Amino acid sequence: MKPSIRKLNNYFKLEVERGYDNNAVVGGLDRMLEHWESEARIDGLDEDLIQMVISRIRDYPRLSEYSRYEMLQGLWQRIQRDEQVPPIDFTTPQQEPERQEPTTDPGQILEEKEPAPSPPEEPETKITPDQPEPDQVEDETEAEPDRQSALEPTATEPIAMDAPVTVLPGVGPSNARILERLGLRTLRDMLYYFPRRYDDYSLMKPINRLTYGEELTVIGTVERVNVRKVRSGRSKIVEIILTDGSGALKVNWFNQIWVAKRMRVGMQISVSGKVEQYLGRLTMNNPEWEYLDQKQLNTQRIVPVYPLTANMTQRRLRRLMDQVVSYWAPRVLEPLPGELRESAQLVDLPTALKQVHFPDSWDEIEHARHRLAFDEIFLLQLGVLGQSRSWKSRPGRQFIVSDEWITEQLGRLPYTLTGAQHRSLVDIRQDLSSGSPMNRLIQGDVGSGKTVVAGLAVGMIVHTGAQAAIMAPTSILAEQHYANLVRMLCEGEKALLGPEQVRLLIGATPEGEKQEIRDGLENGHIKLLIGTHALIEDPVSFADLQFVVVDEQHRFGVTQRSALRAKGDTPHLLVMTATPIPRSLALTVYGDLDISVIDEMPPGRQPVSTHVMMPRELERAYSLIRSQIDQGNQAFIVYPLVEGSEHSQAKAAVEEYENLKQKVFPNLRVGLLHGRMKGEEKEEVMSQFRDGDYQILASTTVIEVGVDIPKANLILIEGANRFGLAQLHQLRGRVGRGADKAFCLLVPETIDDAENERLKVMTETVDGFVLAEKDLEMRGPGEFLGTRQSGFTELRMASLTDVRLIEKARRFAKMLFNQDPDLEQPKHQFISAALEQFWTQGEGDIS
Repeated sequence: MKPSIRKLNNYFKLEVERGYDNNAVVGGLDRMLEHWESEARIDGLDEDLIQMVISRIRDYPRLSEYSRYEMLQGLWQRIQRDEQVPPIDFTTPQQEPERQEPTTDPGQILEEKEPAPSPPEEPETKITPDQPEPDQVEDETEAEPDRQSALEPTATEPIAMDAPVTVLPGVGPSNARILERLGLRTLRDMLYYFPRRYDDYSLMKPINRLTYGEELTVIGTVERVNVRKVRSGRSKIVEIILTDGSGALKVNWFNQIWVAKRMRVGMQISVSGKVEQYLGRLTMNNPEWEYLDQKQLNTQRIVPVYPLTANMTQRRLRRLMDQVVSYWAPRVLEPLPGELRESAQLVDLPTALKQVHFPDSWDEIEHARHRLAFDEIFLLQLGVLGQSRSWKSRPGRQFIVSDEWITEQLGRLPYTLTGAQHRSLVDIRQDLSSGSPMNRLIQGDVGSGKTVVAGLAVGMIVHTGAQAAIMAPTSILAEQHYANLVRMLCEGEKALLGPEQVRLLIGATPEGEKQEIRDGLENGHIKLLIGTHALIEDPVSFADLQFVVVDEQHRFGVTQRSALRAKGDTPHLLVMTATPIPRSLALTVYGDLDISVIDEMPPGRQPVSTHVMMPRELERAYSLIRSQIDQGNQAFIVYPLVEGSEHSQAKAAVEEYENLKQKVFPNLRVGLLHGRMKGEEKEEVMSQFRDGDYQILASTTVIEVGVDIPKANLILIEGANRFGLAQLHQLRGRVGRGADKAFCLLVPETIDDAENERLKVMTETVDGFVLAEKDLEMRGPGEFLGTRQSGFTELRMASLTDVRLIEKARRFAKMLFNQDPDLEQPKHQFISAALEQFWTQGEGDIS
């Protein structure tokens, strides 16, 4: 039995079993025609038979049950005569045996016993004349046993949104593997797989009113179909003449012979695309097209355009999406109570899901996107509010210091705190005296004085006899903190600690000294431990850890931060970052943390003079480096890659290091630092640079977070166009730590004006927060997070630059949280389920 006939056989049998209820296929039996017609022609069925099937099945939804019975019976008799196939027992509706009540759930049986071959696929992009005819998606002719049993007619439970995509007609194992490459494993995944953009083909015009350059839809009748070879003889063009009574339009498809097989003179179609011109005559090339009497998914409307993968086309994915959205979007549970939706002016979730995929207008798209984005931020905020409440509900030891104590400690400093530092210190003092554990983020620019504030907070803890720990991402940064805090806490009159009470623990610490440190922590003699991830290793045990500081917190994973906090009994937590975080991002991702901002620089610090230089001006930059080194200073030269490759034109540190050492600066000491070096190798190189053994350091961005080098007053960044503004600002912060004037030279790879306009922002401001806002607008949140934040699924719709939406969602989340923090009220049960779904798709607690 030919596959196309077998498909009809299976569908007809299912219709009989279901009492001719037109639900053997999602959306009705006529929905199978779009696939079946091409399969029938591939099988070589007689054209008269094909047309009879199409015309009869197309009328099927409008018939009564008895008429459907008569039509299917008569149609199968004709098929029997032409194809010599076995008969089907067509039970009349009046004599139907007792059976289970039919259901419209597509998760029950919506597919033949043996899945039919997938139809030929149309290409998603334009195909040039010398490209081959596109491959078809692999036919799926065998059903897996577990899939077969899930689709038996006796199924009684509807398949939920977490059902695999293989429950869809025409989606078997091979197509499921293609969809999986897009992250589409379940019906829920598909429902929340949003278009990346839309093509607007809703504008329609008669042919005689078309204008060159318009993108629109034309409806007409096929007057002529022709296939011709191009001059090379290797490619073919399908040409049709489309008429609508007002004129004629020539339409071309390159190397898409399947189009000709589906076109016939006299049929009515709609075509959508851009009006082009050839030899003075208007044409359309490779437009979307559809039969006029089928559901319009690709023409005559605002058409969704989805991200794709190999062997998947827009037309096929839209058909699958239409199946899922048409059935499931109206059945999605609305989690938000009506009064909340009304107050927030939100459309209901089913409408939003339907309109975001197959919109009726641009206004509907905006309403849908706003609702879906609101949900993401709303659920994110509920989660972080819950985490913050959970943490603060635990008791925290109170550490109360007097105004006199604060005044005394500030008097021991060789400088005066800035106003921003004072405000952060007040925040910390209030947290430590509250009786609840502190959970605070300090964000401040490079050199703004975060370490001093953290050191004063350490002093509030250790002067009572409790212990504190500071964790840094690198050994050399830990050494810098150690040196600064020993001076701050252990030197001068009325020092808070003795030098032996502050210790450094890094990977390079000798084992004998490590054991001594572990013993000192356990017996409580050591009050402050500074180090790297070595702090969280199991042998390290504290007698009374009450304060934890995590520097450059985005560099540590959730597990590492939690492991350090677990070393104490609900210790106070302070996390710091030198990356200026835009307010919108901080409200969203760090919503569970109280935030203090140090947005002032200490007086006397000179701004770094920043310049954009073209590649041809590189020798000028080298001359400036030589002059600064002659004055006893040092320089960084940063490259975007470690090593070069044939796929990239970007300069690489390893190759350029050799060039610098041998040709550009043969009389200077040049070092090399990059991320592929072992940790101890990187530490050694940086230490040598700090000690003056190297005058120039060729490096990748591993210096972004590093030790202070007061003599380093110039940084040259090659391939600057490859970096975000926030990262460039971090790199710029490596220089200007001493008294001499500092320089930052940005050298892009090309003279592209648009790209270099972006870099010129660096020359206009040294305010990291201004740069961070611009960077977030241009490059997205990845620059600030480094890696995906754990604990919640990726934001699919919300933009972290939309401060108004974030504040709106946060306001309603806080309002709801204050009313019902545990979401116990009946009207909030669906919010509770949505919240669990949102957070369990992530990786755990983000706090």
